[in-house]
Amino acid sequence: MQNVTLADGTVIRALVTHEERADAVRLQEETWGAGFSEKVPAAILLVAEKTGGVAAGAFSPEGQMLGFVFGLTGVRDGALVHWSDILAVRAEAQGRRLGEAMKRYQRDRCRTIGVDRMYWTFDPFVARNAHLNLNLLGASIDEFVPNMYGTNTGSALHGAFGTDRFVARWPVATDPHPMPDAPALLAGKPVAGGPLPDGPNPDAPLPDAPDVVVRIPDDYSALLAGDAALATAWRASARRAFLHYLHGGYRVTAFVPGRGTHATYLLSAT
Repeated sequence: MQNVTLADGTVIRALVTHEERADAVRLQEETWGAGFSEKVPAAILLVAEKTGGVAAGAFSPEGQMLGFVFGLTGVRDGALVHWSDILAVRAEAQGRRLGEAMKRYQRDRCRTIGVDRMYWTFDPFVARNAHLNLNLLGASIDEFVPNMYGTNTGSALHGAFGTDRFVARWPVATDPHPMPDAPALLAGKPVAGGPLPDGPNPDAPLPDAPDVVVRIPDDYSALLAGDAALATAWRASARRAFLHYLHGGYRVTAFVPGRGTHATYLLSAT
């Protein structure tokens, strides 16, 4: 596949040198910390590009790596699939939709070899990632997995509060329809797990209704840094709701960013 050049001159392309792969490892350490146990070494980045995977970077016109994406291709349920494992954007380049552009580059690469669908995981409590994955890219939620990567990855970004994850599913051959970002969809829907005036309640009733909303902090990372106890309560409340509803046949049908307040998922019975 040819390189992709964005409007600002940023080029997205495969990693081709040892130094570029080493820089991708450094970017993982900058993002998740030097002690991050799940970082992908340079040798695997090299092998992935030789076996149908993707190890690519977003480079400024001056050649600086601004972002990095990595994934592996394999077989699931008899179909060729791609698992997007790592995506990182340097702090100074965030807010420019590079993550979205790299995901689309990755999907186009997968399309050329006949991949049926892509999967990846994201923390359901990070609202900006939910907005990217659901409202901008149009991925759907395949499942909710509590502590998918264990209780401590060695990353200061994750902390020791568990690694609950949504597994996102994204079709490759067709263009998906993004989830609706419409606050009006939430009107009159019962709330699972709060928030109450004094904060989230992990023991709140779980309504038996065709549609329910689950709220999360608008900026979980900032909350975690400033009030770990409250962040833990939020995670426990939403985790309980996700386990109850998504493992009971509901699916995520909308996500509404908080825009300064609480972000909200809409869960609907199938």
